[in-house]
Amino acid sequence: MSETPVDPAKRAPATPLARAQAGVTRAMGIAVVVTVALALIGYAHGDAMMLEARGWTLGVALLTLGLWVAAAIGDVARRRFASASAIDGGDGVDPRVDAANAILRNTAEQALLAAIAYGALTLLDDHARVAVALFAACFSAGRLLFWSGYRDGAAARALGFGLTFYPSVAALLMAALALLR
Repeated sequence: MSETPVDPAKRAPATPLARAQAGVTRAMGIAVVVTVALALIGYAHGDAMMLEARGWTLGVALLTLGLWVAAAIGDVARRRFASASAIDGGDGVDPRVDAANAILRNTAEQALLAAIAYGALTLLDDHARVAVALFAACFSAGRLLFWSGYRDGAAARALGFGLTFYPSVAALLMAALALLR
């Protein structure tokens, strides 16, 4: 028995989940490519750092992370202040506060991972200055994209997520490689 080919015009349209997954997959692929490029650029241009330069590099990276966490905390506070149902600390009653809390939670998680990764890379690899700086800049771009795309769904915020997550994973892997050297 042979199967009759299905006319593409008669196929069922993609489900909302399938469309979202395709958008997320595309964005995450872009984030991986950007991360690999930043890691390669970082290593190609990384000069040996003395201890003072390592401290400065890590300080600037941590400052970047801290500013994003502070902005997310401030956004939750601002939204709570403007909400009669949330000003006394009620959760689940104002969708804008809930969204701000979700952004804060994700930002705090990403910042924790990035702080550990950037710290490990800075301390274990004396050529990591450019890579850490690029990853911290990428963190800022990623948070901006994540935050601005949050209300438009998973596909709209996926690139922002990927641009904060993958550089942190790359920094951890680079630190592990430096330790093995």
